[in-house]
Amino acid sequence: MVKLWKVGILLFNEVEVLDFAGPFEVFSITNYPESSFKPFDVKTVAQSRKIVRARNGLQVVPDCCFADNPKFDILIVPGGYGAEEIEINNILVIDWLKEQMAKVSLMASVCTGAFLLAKAGLLDGKRVTTHWMDIDRLEKEFEKVTVERGVKYVDEGSIITAGGVSAGINMSIYIVTKLLGEKVGLSTANRMEYDICN
Repeated sequence: MVKLWKVGILLFNEVEVLDFAGPFEVFSITNYPESSFKPFDVKTVAQSRKIVRARNGLQVVPDCCFADNPKFDILIVPGGYGAEEIEINNILVIDWLKEQMAKVSLMASVCTGAFLLAKAGLLDGKRVTTHWMDIDRLEKEFEKVTVERGVKYVDEGSIITAGGVSAGINMSIYIVTKLLGEKVGLSTANRMEYDICN
């Protein structure tokens, strides 16, 4: 039987749009070549079910909230101003991430979503990356992480961190390839007309 992976994508006010929309698109359109089966069930999740106001005014209604979210296999944590300046001080979000780490098979951040994982202590002792504009700050504020510069993503097994904005697409295609094989990964990238690089 083919596995159905449940993917959660965290939302919050002032989240960077492509940080969550890029991975959402990748996982949502993935299917096995010559098959209609979609191996990823993608849901957005936020602290509450209230409308989320992303960067530059885009409004999104989350599929679920912390009180009723399903058990995810994969959790994507996007970044943006809301991550690095607001949610990093939200203990409810940080504690929820800690709880999810014990439940998911894979936790992944995009851009400054890495700051939320670092704040939760989930990146201690790991190699990580983030948006090039914020990488020095990440290195300075979280001394237990080892930053990697000039890469699209860093795979540390159960945690993967990606660089800024569009790098979340690269990372998501990489995850598809890692889980389902190169043929499916390339098919997904081709459907999006996206050039893969790391």
